[in-house]
Amino acid sequence: MTADSRKSAPGGKGPPQGAELASVGLQFTIVLLAFLFVGRWLDGRLGTEPWLLLAGVFVGFGLSTLWMYRRLSGRGRGR
Repeated sequence: MTADSRKSAPGGKGPPQGAELASVGLQFTIVLLAFLFVGRWLDGRLGTEPWLLLAGVFVGFGLSTLWMYRRLSGRGRGR
């Protein structure tokens, strides 16, 4: 296998590269933490501890997982 055959095909149709995988992991973490903190903040404002925090974690995890799957499988908008 030559160095050229390991590169992704034109148009981004190859396997994900290291930078793309790192960005996906970072974005997964950021989205999950954002939903966690929003749920925690809403719990404090509404007095519903810990229900909105848990809902935020589950929603954030689900959306992050769906986005990550679509991005890495090539079904996202950019592909």
